[in-house]
Amino acid sequence: MAFYEAIFGWKFQKWDSPIDYWLITTGDEKEPGINGGLMPRRDPAQPCVNTISVATLDETLTSVEHHGGTCVVPKMPIPGVGWLAYCKDTEGHIFGVMQSDPAAR
Repeated sequence: MAFYEAIFGWKFQKWDSPIDYWLITTGDEKEPGINGGLMPRRDPAQPCVNTISVATLDETLTSVEHHGGTCVVPKMPIPGVGWLAYCKDTEGHIFGVMQSDPAAR
């Protein structure tokens, strides 16, 4: 985190949850940006994974498979935040898809 704070001026705030996860503010809310989150690697070979906000996770997962991708980590709740799944595109890149839903449990 210190690396990104020093170089880009990003701000990190620990998310109040039972997992180690930090929310990242990458710039002024009025400007386009990539605000996101950061967690420790679970494996030394774990790649950087981008997560995309979607309106309806189930429809997105259907579309991913229809277009040749695969779901590699099924839909799961992030309590109080929403629903998350991880997919692989046709080139083998992993990405996350998240549907906001504060009622997720």
